[in-house]
Amino acid sequence: MNFFGVYTPSAAWLFALAAPIVLFYFLKLKRPVRQIPSLVLWRQVMTDQRVNSPFQKFKRNLLLLLQLLLLAAIALAAMQPYFRANPKRLTRLPILIDNSASMGALDKAGGATRLQAAKEQALRIIDHMGDDQQIALISFSDTARKRCDFTNNKRLLREGLYQIQVEDVPSAIEDALRMAQAVARSEPFDEALLLSDGNFPPQARMELSFKLRYQQLPPAGANIGVTTLNARRSEEGRWDILAAVEGSASAGGTAQAEFYVNDALEKSEALSLSPGKAERLLLRIPGDQPCRVRLRLVPDQFDSLDSDNTAWLDLPALRPLWVFCPRTLPAWRHALAAHGGVRLFPTEGSESAEGSYDLVVTDRAQDLPLPTSTVMTVGLVPEELSKLVTIDQSGTSVVDWQRNAPLLQHVELSDLLLLDRPVLAAQARNELFENQGYEILMHGRSGPLLLRRTQSNKFFYHLLFHSDRSTLPYRVGFPILVSNLVRETLLGAGLSEMPGTRTGVLPPLVAGKEQECVIEAPDGSTRRMRSDAEGFLRSVPAPRVGSYRISGGGREQSVGASLLDPRESSLAGVEQIMFNEQIAVTASTVTTPADRMLWPALLTFGFVVLMLEWWYFQRRPGGGRG
Repeated sequence: MNFFGVYTPSAAWLFALAAPIVLFYFLKLKRPVRQIPSLVLWRQVMTDQRVNSPFQKFKRNLLLLLQLLLLAAIALAAMQPYFRANPKRLTRLPILIDNSASMGALDKAGGATRLQAAKEQALRIIDHMGDDQQIALISFSDTARKRCDFTNNKRLLREGLYQIQVEDVPSAIEDALRMAQAVARSEPFDEALLLSDGNFPPQARMELSFKLRYQQLPPAGANIGVTTLNARRSEEGRWDILAAVEGSASAGGTAQAEFYVNDALEKSEALSLSPGKAERLLLRIPGDQPCRVRLRLVPDQFDSLDSDNTAWLDLPALRPLWVFCPRTLPAWRHALAAHGGVRLFPTEGSESAEGSYDLVVTDRAQDLPLPTSTVMTVGLVPEELSKLVTIDQSGTSVVDWQRNAPLLQHVELSDLLLLDRPVLAAQARNELFENQGYEILMHGRSGPLLLRRTQSNKFFYHLLFHSDRSTLPYRVGFPILVSNLVRETLLGAGLSEMPGTRTGVLPPLVAGKEQECVIEAPDGSTRRMRSDAEGFLRSVPAPRVGSYRISGGGREQSVGASLLDPRESSLAGVEQIMFNEQIAVTASTVTTPADRMLWPALLTFGFVVLMLEWWYFQRRPGGGRG
């Protein structure tokens, strides 16, 4: 098994320079003419003449030996010899580097992050790569990103490595492996190296086309963090804010939890933490004004990860749910009016349908353009489904319904009688509804009865039969169905529950139609994006924990993004990755070996020989100081 090799064997021609060096010492000496007082010295001249003869062995010369050693060192260094770390020579090696939130954890106070440790290993491999080797860099957090294509340019690889920074988001290893497989289709390779702390799901739902070497980094220190922060609307018209604080397996000690409301300290509470247990926190605040809540943890001991010590929650002012329901649906208006948190339109003495609403319940097509977040149509077939289903008056009944659907929870429909009968067109199948983005929630004997669709952050429910031509308004399940609809609308409008915004991608933001917006991240960087035709700014990246300021369209708003991920805060790493074909990749804690380059040592040796030659032949005659 050959563990030694050279990168540039063609540089061996430099050894041929030894011939002129040796030849120089075979040449006869050219002596200057001197007048001498005696012929006795001719005896030494005759001796030199014999020694410099090209056919006789010349006497040993230290200068020649040192020059040959210097030439040998330079020639060997130019050939770039090395000791192989792996008997199998890899010409292409993709390096997958985890840069999720947990990779920002420190091993000790003032120590290195897990990402810095991964970069050091990758940099050592890059520095020891040969001219015939190529490396590609892929970083991954919640998404994967190719930092550098296959190349042997060490400068480009170092720049790509430097650009990898910790992102305060969970890790998604499948994206990185799929990207590596996509690269392998155009530039094949046999093996890939994964550098991570192992804080990702242990199951990867895919099949690998290459060998994966999983290098698990040394674990970080103890950590605690905020893993849950949300708010619920209470019956008293206030917000109940619930939070959870959890830690890693080695976490313990005490910490101070501080609640700030609009940057003013509202509550401070001491926590005593135990490994594997979550501490629950509660804060009640009025809901009459919009506000920002910030929860900050102040650990009393070393904490390895800072990004999960602060969480934000942006709360709107509590208000009634604005619902539009025409007078043509008296049963629906009566059931909606029974909810104390609902403001019903049109009001008494008014038939106006202007303005925006949270919920529109209607049996009139003219009401569909009303601005709203949730729509419930009664007895109307969506225009795009008119070729798939028609309505006749032969009557039908309910066959089945999705009992776990939020709208139909605790609603009994088995004895419901209908005078309207939705009928599927010839050759129509349920798959055609799914292709249009519809989900069937209720099935009749001849076709669907209730459909649901989500489009552009807007929810549509379509009751294909008219409720007045059925026994639905007289059933106990009808007020329950209306109550479920109100609860879902409150949730969608952020008036019932408000979860903390997580890092990764911000939720759609209202910014005006097709407006140029500027987003300022917590680190001060900015980017420009344009809102869509519906007035929403979508897919705003949020890779950092902190407050994001959005300006544009004549308005300014701020959104706080938090990590809020128990897995990332636990810093727990998996030691094995399972793939679809039941192949397991086991983690290795041994540092990945790299080829050991010998040319630096050879150049150092050559420099020492050069200095020795200079010192020996430049010293004073006899070695004295004079």
